[in-house]
Amino acid sequence: MSQSILERDYTESPAPQRAEPPKIGLSSEQAAELRQKYGANSLASERKARPLRIFMGQFKDVMVMILIIASAVSAFIGEYYDALTIIIIVVLNAVLGFVQEYRTEKTLLALKNMAAPMAKAYRDGHLTVIPASELVPGDVISLEAGDKAAADSVILSAKGLMADESVLTGESVPVSKTAGNTRDTDNSLGKPNIIYSGSIITKGTAAARVIATGVNAQMGRISGMLTDIDEEETPLQKRLGELGKVVAVICLVVCVIVAGAGILKGEPVFDMLMTGITIAIAAIPEGLPATVTIALALAVSRMLKQNALVHKLHSVETLGCTSVICTDKTGTITENKMTVKKAYTHSGDYEFSGQGYRVSGRITSSKGESENIKSSAVLRELLRCGVLCSNADISDDAGDERTIAGNERVIAGDPTEAALLIAAAKGGMNHNAERMAYKRIDELPFDSDVRRMTVIVKDPSGQGMMSYCKGAADVILERCSHILTESGIKELSYSVRKEISDKCGEMSSEALRVLAFAYCPKASKNSPDSGMVFLGLMGMTDPPREEAKKAVRLCRSARIRTVMITGDHKNTAAAVARQAGILTGEGRVITGEEMSKMTDRELENAARDASVFARVSPADKLRIVRAYKRLGHIVTMTGDGVNDAPAVKEADIGVAMGITGTDVTREAADMVLLDDNFATLVSAVEQGRGIYANIRKFVRYLLSCNIGEVLTMFLGIVMGMPMVLLPAQILLVNLVTDGLPAVALGVEPCGEENMKMPPRKKDESFFSGGLMFRIVFRGILIGICTLACFTVMLRTGGSLAAARTGALATLVMSQLFHVFECKSETGNIFTVPYFNNVRLILAVLFSVAVLAAAIYIPFLQMVFTTVPLTGEQLLIAAGLAFAAPLLQCFGAK
Repeated sequence: MSQSILERDYTESPAPQRAEPPKIGLSSEQAAELRQKYGANSLASERKARPLRIFMGQFKDVMVMILIIASAVSAFIGEYYDALTIIIIVVLNAVLGFVQEYRTEKTLLALKNMAAPMAKAYRDGHLTVIPASELVPGDVISLEAGDKAAADSVILSAKGLMADESVLTGESVPVSKTAGNTRDTDNSLGKPNIIYSGSIITKGTAAARVIATGVNAQMGRISGMLTDIDEEETPLQKRLGELGKVVAVICLVVCVIVAGAGILKGEPVFDMLMTGITIAIAAIPEGLPATVTIALALAVSRMLKQNALVHKLHSVETLGCTSVICTDKTGTITENKMTVKKAYTHSGDYEFSGQGYRVSGRITSSKGESENIKSSAVLRELLRCGVLCSNADISDDAGDERTIAGNERVIAGDPTEAALLIAAAKGGMNHNAERMAYKRIDELPFDSDVRRMTVIVKDPSGQGMMSYCKGAADVILERCSHILTESGIKELSYSVRKEISDKCGEMSSEALRVLAFAYCPKASKNSPDSGMVFLGLMGMTDPPREEAKKAVRLCRSARIRTVMITGDHKNTAAAVARQAGILTGEGRVITGEEMSKMTDRELENAARDASVFARVSPADKLRIVRAYKRLGHIVTMTGDGVNDAPAVKEADIGVAMGITGTDVTREAADMVLLDDNFATLVSAVEQGRGIYANIRKFVRYLLSCNIGEVLTMFLGIVMGMPMVLLPAQILLVNLVTDGLPAVALGVEPCGEENMKMPPRKKDESFFSGGLMFRIVFRGILIGICTLACFTVMLRTGGSLAAARTGALATLVMSQLFHVFECKSETGNIFTVPYFNNVRLILAVLFSVAVLAAAIYIPFLQMVFTTVPLTGEQLLIAAGLAFAAPLLQCFGAK
């Protein structure tokens, strides 16, 4: 930056000891003293749990505690295989949970990295590049286009300064910054004389004095919000906790009943206690935590293929509970790419098709005819003015290596100026060719005082200089005396001025950002922007994504409410929300100013009808998310900027953008959309609903099977029979025939019916809809049929080993029949689709093969104490196993 920007002393040292000649910036000694006072220019560290503490926290779950106790008891009574198996399962789940949770601890580290790593500051009277962490209040820094501000600073002097503050405010358009009160120390958001930490300088140069660093800067205040947000259990974790309590009660009741029944019959007390404990252990579905983890992990893998990256496994199911999606506007619903949509000239109105930075759109007149620079001299001059009054650059043609798929051009510079180049390209104009023909001599940059930009160029005909100007419509009109028409330059009459003003108001009412354009064919170097010829108006906007519109409709059909939360102006936000289908006739738009006057209870009432929240701060976003959570909703919050991070972390499920999103938002989120596509979120919701349905399916399967096993053992003891199944045989059932089919149920295809039902209520029981009755009823049938096979084989002359083998075969086959019933909560064994899940069929075949091997391979016969069954015995076992689903059809729905 040139020295002229700092012609006078802006330092005003905090505590001058004596009169000294003015100096620029601080001395090294002053900076060191201030660093001791204010600390380093870094963000607050989050309260981090130690790795060991995180790992040990994985064992707090009720179900895990039951498994640990079961493992200890199994080892105590000599069942070492059971004990080892259970411990392996517990440790595996703990490791997976630790890995997922430890990743979330990166949030604040990513936020620290958002600050610029280096800064240009005046130290000891010289401009020096120093680490941004060394900046202190009082430092004078230099900024120019492309720099990222490293601290909140008051502007001392500026030339054509524009800053992109979307990372903090969510507004897509860079804002103009000017010098004001150089003694200002208030770094509240939205001030034109303050540069905020993390913002990007898109145009111009400036000198500024640092007024807030670290946690006192706006970026630091957001980090404080993140630190204050506590993690909550997901709905699935709460429901699994509920399930663990149910299992604990069942185990305790079984143990007491079995031990009590045996003692009353005169059996030894110690033996019956051990028997009761053994049967209680059989009641524990030790494969459940592993099955849940595997099912969630497979769902995460499927979602990754659809461009949704999940940080936390349990977030998959939480997403399926979503009843409200609070979405950011810029870059989420919209493309975050300014696009010219309409233009006005004396020749008529024009519309521009196409989205973003694609040049595949076209220009059409009010008659619906295609237009280009050959068909209208006025349109050609308007587009040329936009090109020349732009410092942006775009990839030139389809062969340019910067051009990406879909005819999308890569841009560099201000988004508004890039939109002008894209509009010209749609009309057939090459911006590089125009700039070569009209070589720039000088520029009067845009600032908030003059509200216009003027460039002076050489006349290609060699007859002197020309000037082109763009800016606010009222400012440009004041400087115009004539207007360009298809028949030449004519005087600008009052009626035409009024027509232009009316047209400007019409465009603004459609939430378009309107710029006016003019030129002077014979420009004076001393007054290049007076006596100009009016060319026309262009209205531009950041349009909604087409896929976002479809996604909003899908959310509505799934009875999920979409609410837009943005820092943009109320009218702009409302217009985009209407185009996207978020704001309908009954919807309400609430501003941050209105929110500031509401109590939390009033905000809750207002949120019931609100579809859009505009001009909101990061703290407002937090209040909104919390209001919907207090109303009983499961809230999903999407965002990309740092301003979204606290609300993203507070929400039940936080979703960040993978392309435009900042590191801090991605790390604070539970899920990242790798393609920034709102439609991907809807697909993830469908997966979330499907995975919960699948978890209910395999929980139903596992609990029914375990109840069947317990009843088999319990009734056998009560009836005075020999032990129906030996511990090794129960272990075989639990590890092989229970586990694999349950995992296969976890990858059942997500049916379309899941997206036609309303979201589940937050307090809905895991066993809602009669699930518990179906589990218990089926478990009783499994137990009775298994016990019947054991009894029949004993009474038909079979040995005790053959009876136990037959009971084992009946138990396994009845469970394998039941796994197909579990595919649907409304169908039965005859109506469910069998072939839509190949993994389930393979798992059942594998289980059948394991059962056959255990019965007919000599070595395994010794391990599991089985004997070969005759054909007749196999038919008895298969018949009784199939009797259970038949009775289920008639006995329960």
